[in-house]
Amino acid sequence: MLYEEYLKQSIRRVNKKTMASLYPPASNREVWDHLAEEDVQQIEALHAQYAGVPYPMRTATGFMAFVRSGSRQADEVPYFLRRRKLCAAVLYCCLHPDEPLDEVIDGVWCICEETMWVISAHNINPIPDAPTAEEYPLPWRDDGYIDLFTAQTGMILVLTLHLLGERLKKEVWQLYSRILVEVENRIASPFLYHDEFWWMGIERKDLNNWTPWIVSNVLVCFSLNPFLSQKDLLLALERSCFFLDRWLDCVPADGGCDEGAGYWNMAGGALLDCLEIMEAVTSGRMRFWREEKIRNILSFPLKAEIGNGWFMNFADCDARPFLSGERLQFAGEMLKEPGLISLGLRTRGTLADQLSDVPHFTRLLRMLFHPAAETTKKTPESADAWLPDLQVMKLRRAGMTLCCKGGHNGENHNHNDVGSFMLYVDGEPQIVDAGNMVYTAKTFSSERYTLWHTRSAYHNVPLIGSHEQQPGKPFRATAVKALPDGFSLDFAKAYGKEAGVKKLRREFHLNSEKLLLTDKILLAQPQPVTWAFLLRNRPEMQEGQVISGAIRLSFPDGMKAEAEEIPITDTRMARNFPGSLWRLLLSDDSTERHEAAFRIEIEK
Repeated sequence: MLYEEYLKQSIRRVNKKTMASLYPPASNREVWDHLAEEDVQQIEALHAQYAGVPYPMRTATGFMAFVRSGSRQADEVPYFLRRRKLCAAVLYCCLHPDEPLDEVIDGVWCICEETMWVISAHNINPIPDAPTAEEYPLPWRDDGYIDLFTAQTGMILVLTLHLLGERLKKEVWQLYSRILVEVENRIASPFLYHDEFWWMGIERKDLNNWTPWIVSNVLVCFSLNPFLSQKDLLLALERSCFFLDRWLDCVPADGGCDEGAGYWNMAGGALLDCLEIMEAVTSGRMRFWREEKIRNILSFPLKAEIGNGWFMNFADCDARPFLSGERLQFAGEMLKEPGLISLGLRTRGTLADQLSDVPHFTRLLRMLFHPAAETTKKTPESADAWLPDLQVMKLRRAGMTLCCKGGHNGENHNHNDVGSFMLYVDGEPQIVDAGNMVYTAKTFSSERYTLWHTRSAYHNVPLIGSHEQQPGKPFRATAVKALPDGFSLDFAKAYGKEAGVKKLRREFHLNSEKLLLTDKILLAQPQPVTWAFLLRNRPEMQEGQVISGAIRLSFPDGMKAEAEEIPITDTRMARNFPGSLWRLLLSDDSTERHEAAFRIEIEK
């Protein structure tokens, strides 16, 4: 799609000057001296937050902790703090042209001196026959591998050069030159002349958010770097189109992100960054806003929105994810989609938010120079949504919102959750997906499914005897159908052969009064079945029913009911679900056939 258009347009020249309108340099005092007062106050507060904090050491033992103990944080905390502090210092110096550059100089020096810009968890390029992290617990030297944060680091340094370059060059020309050399060696040359990085889609075809996220930052490095030539940028643009097409081949036609709405920032949002830069440097010759697949990708968060800051959060997605509101607003403006603009305005957040997870310096600057749209038009809450390729549905009836999924257990950032669902009442969670935890070495290893939040036993699906769903693409839903009032599927194949599940037909029917969930299960041999429901609120057990928060769940006679509290101790999950979750278990006796109907109503 993109590569074909690049060839069709016969791009021979690019215009770097257009980038100055997206990211005005500090020398443009007409812009920086007339920022909105609220933005000035936010920059001052951001600088004050980091001014008293020295640039931290990034130590060898911190890097090795990933292999020694499984900790990513030991390396990532100082790594990202360095970059956040530098971004804050750059903004402050842009705002105050007479302030000394010492904080900027120290930050640039620290980062340029790092042996490798790759974080410890990404130290090895994951292609067949590559060495393991255990074999190389420390980087011997920077071998030119570009991971997510190498690209993002390059973007921060090139933006520093772009915003403050003349002052930096005048005060310490060696550091100015050092940035150019490091970006050339660590990003520009590897991007142009290496083909073995897995996210390029040449060695591997199973791509994810890495591809658009890396490309978006690399394009900033090329388009704002005064040292790189027209020829370099043209080649980078050509290769970017090729890599992005390989990623687009992996994205379903419905635009659904199997990593969840929280990863839209790094997937669809990063694609948006790429498209904006491509349009700018080609003077509008490369425009893709009418492409249906791109429109679907960019509008995915609107389909995933539940309300009150909540989003359906299958896979490694937070229930209340951070979304780049300005990017959503911009996408809505390009697509002429009022609902997406409205969602963007509701989620714009603050300048500091753009640095709070990983430092999206480009996103922060776009917030500064792409103000919130002035609109008095109210848009209704996002409507029902059906994503046939992702096999995810959202339905609203009266005060209830149902989200349910089919799919398979080999998705990106997968949880074993085929057939699972979540239910919200008046925009607040009642039956939930626990979502994500702080990443460790286990998260993306062979031990992933020893983590409770990834297992089907802690999702809203049945246990067959003691058997849970299994990971992998073959473990999937079949006969998936969108119904006028719900959703149906068979997910017998989500369980391993040892479970002996011949049929597991599930139907959801939602109306203004209730959600009716029915399961029909046929087993190869008699086994008990236990249905799990992950509840946000403490359950109150009654005869044949359970009251939990705003819902009343009625279950068939003869089932045994018990509940266990799950204290949420993980800091990431606790941001979404502070306190505890409760796991309700409803058990049926051993038999070959199980039929169960669960009626869920709003508690009056």
